[in-house]
Amino acid sequence: MFQELSQSMAALSFIDIFNFCVFFTFTVCYTYQLYYVFVVLTRKAPKQEAKRDHRFAVLVAARNERTVIGDLISSIKAQDYPQDLIDIYVIADNCTDDTAAVAREAGATVFTRHNQEKVGKGYALDFGLKAIWKQFPNAGHEAYFVFDADNVLDKNYFKEMNKTFDGGAKASTSYRNSKNFDSNWISAGYGVWFLREAKFLNQARLTLKTSCAVSGTGFFIAADVLKEAGGWKWHLLTEDIEFSASSITDGLRIAYNPKAVLYDEQPTTFRDSWNQRARWAKGFYQVFAHYAGGLAKGIFTNERGHRFACFDMLMTLAPGMLLSIISVIFNAVIVVLSFTGVISVGVAIASSLSSIFFCLFNYVMFMFVFGVLTTFVEWDSIRATSARKIRSMLTFPFFMLTYIPIALVALVKKTTWKPIKHTISVDVADYAEAPKMERAS
Repeated sequence: MFQELSQSMAALSFIDIFNFCVFFTFTVCYTYQLYYVFVVLTRKAPKQEAKRDHRFAVLVAARNERTVIGDLISSIKAQDYPQDLIDIYVIADNCTDDTAAVAREAGATVFTRHNQEKVGKGYALDFGLKAIWKQFPNAGHEAYFVFDADNVLDKNYFKEMNKTFDGGAKASTSYRNSKNFDSNWISAGYGVWFLREAKFLNQARLTLKTSCAVSGTGFFIAADVLKEAGGWKWHLLTEDIEFSASSITDGLRIAYNPKAVLYDEQPTTFRDSWNQRARWAKGFYQVFAHYAGGLAKGIFTNERGHRFACFDMLMTLAPGMLLSIISVIFNAVIVVLSFTGVISVGVAIASSLSSIFFCLFNYVMFMFVFGVLTTFVEWDSIRATSARKIRSMLTFPFFMLTYIPIALVALVKKTTWKPIKHTISVDVADYAEAPKMERAS
């Protein structure tokens, strides 16, 4: 009996130590993001001004986007910025509709690409860049903007981003809002997530003068950076995060402009959402595998003073959710083995069950708090009814919970890029002015 008690206590100690290590690791790695919240709530983002207007090119990789591409181009044409300083290039990538014709009619220069082997946004951007350099060698573009075809811009977008570029930024992201926040709980989940990323991650990084991260759309990269790279050389499933990790590893700081506002269309079906987020999860794993070593090294040796940026990017890439999943699975296995009599550790059942509950409950509560905080702080920026905004606070944690099976499947299943159909065409004039609260951030 004494021997059995000793074995039980030893097993229980191991379980408790394991769960404590998981909790401690999370605390050490991610507590700094709570400080980000404090920074945003107590300090204003630095003001930016420009001495002169710069010449830009716009790159849009579009695949069967005839419904929305015209809205984006119209919003660029309506910018409060000299139109002769903005050149719009659309890469009609493997299209089977008349996206190219619609884009040309709207005023863009169109490059048609057909390649079924090298599929993905990164390859399309590289194709577009090299076409510009070959056909317009004297265009004099100082930076290249990247947008998705479904985006619509606030009329001051380029004026604001010009300030950031004029201030010396080699790359910068912007404020990402949603044009269909109120479609359903899925689009609202995306909307809250991107607003949280803009407000409580990138704005804090801007204020603290560390590096931000590019996220999908709404960013520029200086021409000399792309020339030095020989084009768009980032071709993993999440080419935006790969660019961010690569740049930060090399000591390049990515800026942010909270007053440059763009709106994009979020998925509304769970299948589209699953496919998109599975690609993101797989892409994060790929980028982590390629760049974790360099970022970890940069925490201690980065020569340009961006050591914290390396740490921040490493934590962004680190598969933290997998650590939670491992913890839940580990404790679930202990419970099953105890109930089936494979191991005689009755007291461990309560410990493992409580750990599973603690892990999931904390995750849900953390997301709930962030959802509520983000929604209230950005209330006037969200294009939805008050009822939808309130419902989104309740549904956001469950939207984030669906990442758990997605992260697991992406870990073991081959994932490829799959197009998501965009169908929401809007009146560009309705998006010309960003909400006052948003513009004052």
